[in-house]
Amino acid sequence: MTVALRKAMAQQEFFQWAEAQDARYEFDGFQPVAMTGGNIGHSRLIRNVNRQLANRLAGSECESLGPDAGVATVGDTVRYPDAVVSCTKPGNQDRLVPNPVVVFEVISPSSVRTGRIVKLREYGAVPTIRRCVIVEPDAAAVTVLSRDGENEPFRAAGLAEGDTLDLPEIGIEISVAAIYEGTGLGETTEGAAL
Repeated sequence: MTVALRKAMAQQEFFQWAEAQDARYEFDGFQPVAMTGGNIGHSRLIRNVNRQLANRLAGSECESLGPDAGVATVGDTVRYPDAVVSCTKPGNQDRLVPNPVVVFEVISPSSVRTGRIVKLREYGAVPTIRRCVIVEPDAAAVTVLSRDGENEPFRAAGLAEGDTLDLPEIGIEISVAAIYEGTGLGETTEGAAL
């Protein structure tokens, strides 16, 4: 049996193709990969992260961008983190964030392996990324992967609701509780059983 091999798409071809699509896609360096839809809780977490970043970075040289801002990782691969911060201003027509420093990924139940393993390896290959923050969808907890130098491996630390996420690379802090505000995760409600 003969199987026809599909020709790899180039990054620029992907960008042109993606603009004509109704759905959202990432690029794995070979072909487009559909990004699955999330749920309301996922959307709230993304909104909270981006709001906290935008408020705290206002007036600084660093800028936070939302889930439509691409990050070039390994080879021609393009990922769209839920939030990304760069201290190098991109142009309005740019498709990729220059020199990303911090990325946030809100884990989606439908893409756990990609979010926790594949993307983290790819982000680790980007020398300018100093911190990856993994936001859990079902509990008020985040995993922080950080490094000091370009060729160093990431170190992992876990944070819970009462903790503060320190982002010294961009000069801000965010409470974990602020990330989960309005989601019902980690919040104590009056009358709830202890």
